[in-house]
Order: sequence, then structure tokens, then C-alpha cells
Amino acid sequence: MKDYHNELSIKEIKQFVNERFAEVKKNKKIKELVTFQAMNKYLIMCHNQEQLRLLGRIVASNKKVELSEILVDYENNLKLALQSNPTIKTHSNVLMHIFGFFSKEFCDLEKNKFFELLQDYKNEKITIGKILAEIHPIVYRFNKTYLASQTYFLLYANPEQGNIFKLLEVNNIKN
Repeated sequence: MKDYHNELSIKEIKQFVNERFAEVKKNKKIKELVTFQAMNKYLIMCHNQEQLRLLGRIVASNKKVELSEILVDYENNLKLALQSNPTIKTHSNVLMHIFGFFSKEFCDLEKNKFFELLQDYKNEKITIGKILAEIHPIVYRFNKTYLASQTYFLLYANPEQGNIFKLLEVNNIKN
């Protein structure tokens, strides 16, 4: 069976995340840990949603616990989170969270196209890389800077793919 979950290998993704976390540990600044957590939210969510919540609580404990202890605890739980490999179900959950950022701004045609893509992904007709590559330009269209910083797009999207909204934009220009 073809792997419909990513374009990079799971090993490469884990290595990338662990290397970024090593930089956070080296710099020993809570601000960098907060940024790391925010940038990797959806990536961690597709691996293990329970661990994501726990990691968030660990970061939030920074007023009560020494940073060195937080970093050790965070690293141990990050490793646990990354032990779980993403599935079509977990990626679909992340996609629905991403959709929540745009749902009020989408017209019915755009919503229908999104759900058509999601169903194609669930039915293994397209990869996660393909659907993310098509969604990613919307981040900029609606100026969603929080999403633009997500490593989830960087590591899972196939940048050579198209954009579902090209057709919609062309139709809007003609009308």
C-alpha cells in the first residue's frame, strides 16, 4: 500500500523536529520553547493529540518550575508524542482544525472544494502532501500568520503541487 501520509519519511520529520528542539535546549530561553510549541502544534497533533495537550501544560508551567526541569520534561514527552505515527484519521483531524481558521471566510464553493479534497485524502486518492500544498496558499490569502509558521506545512506539504483556489480566482476575475 502506498503511504498517503507524507512526502518526507517519518524518520526525516522526527529528525527535523528533534534538531529544532535541540536548538531550544541549547539556548535555554522559555520564549524559544513557547515559540517551538506554537510552531509545531499541528505537527505534534497529527502524531499524538494527548501528548500535545500535555506538552502545552508543561510549557505553561514555566512560572512554577525551573526551565531546566521543563526542558527535560518537555523533551521526554516530545519523544513520546513522536513515537506515534500519523494516520489518515489524525491528519484529517489536523486538517479540520486548519479548516476552522478559514471556515467563516470561505464561500460555499470553497467549503465544498475543501471537503471534496478531504474526502479524496480519506479515500487515499491523494496524499497529505497534495492536500496541504493546495491549502497552504490560503494561509497567505487570508493572512493567517499563525498557520504560516506551522512546521506541519513545511514538513508534510508537497510544494510542487497546485492550488485549489487558482480556478476559483480565475472564475472570480472573469465574473
